[in-house]
Amino acid sequence: MKKRILGKELEVSAIGLGCMGMSHGYGLPADKKEMISMLHSAVEKGVTLFDTAEVYGPYINEELVGEALEPYRNQVVIATKCGIKVLEGKQVVDGKPEVIRKSVEGSLKRLRTDCIDLYYLPRVDPSVPIEEIADTMKELKQQGKICHWGLSEAGVQTIRRAHAVFPLTAVESEYSMWWRQPEDELLPVLEELGIGFVPFSPLGKGFLTGRFDKNSTFGEGDLRARFPRFSVEAMEVNQVVVDFVKGLACN
Repeated sequence: MKKRILGKELEVSAIGLGCMGMSHGYGLPADKKEMISMLHSAVEKGVTLFDTAEVYGPYINEELVGEALEPYRNQVVIATKCGIKVLEGKQVVDGKPEVIRKSVEGSLKRLRTDCIDLYYLPRVDPSVPIEEIADTMKELKQQGKICHWGLSEAGVQTIRRAHAVFPLTAVESEYSMWWRQPEDELLPVLEELGIGFVPFSPLGKGFLTGRFDKNSTFGEGDLRARFPRFSVEAMEVNQVVVDFVKGLACN
């Protein structure tokens, strides 16, 4: 497995494993034993970067990752996220410093670790200056509770302001053959500042695998049922992208 450096020093496998879908977002939670076996297999194949969040479940995805990776803790990099909570079935952004401090304690317990390798704020809370959040992350670093921090889906000016207070190691954003917006502004800024880029949904939330088409339906708990890109009309139009990917794979 090839390696990459995020930021200045965090070495990770070139391919990471996003764990959300094992227990959240893409239908009902999968069998726990099967998912633990999958996580172990990923480690054995050289994957070292594993991504989760307290809101996935909530909480049960972190518990799964913590249990599965405990035997390999010194070999892997665990990334998790704070700042989103579920209220009345809806996700609400809450990046207040006191919320982050409370969240990190819960994540440390669920992940069975003394320090979180990469701690993300997954959505920017417009009610909290990003400088306050950066200061809070610096505090957690000084306390030994996190090693690195990152942002997800943040604008380039927000990234610059946060990085000036406490250097970011990574920024996470959607990026795939059917979602290439990071190329316009984000990637040049990250290169300039020396911040790593972690793409999520590189397979288009499953669409680019050819698993879905205009006749597909999504079951209970599958967030894709709400996404405009998974409407019948959009999937029919975007089928050309899947056909292109298949052509590349066959050649």
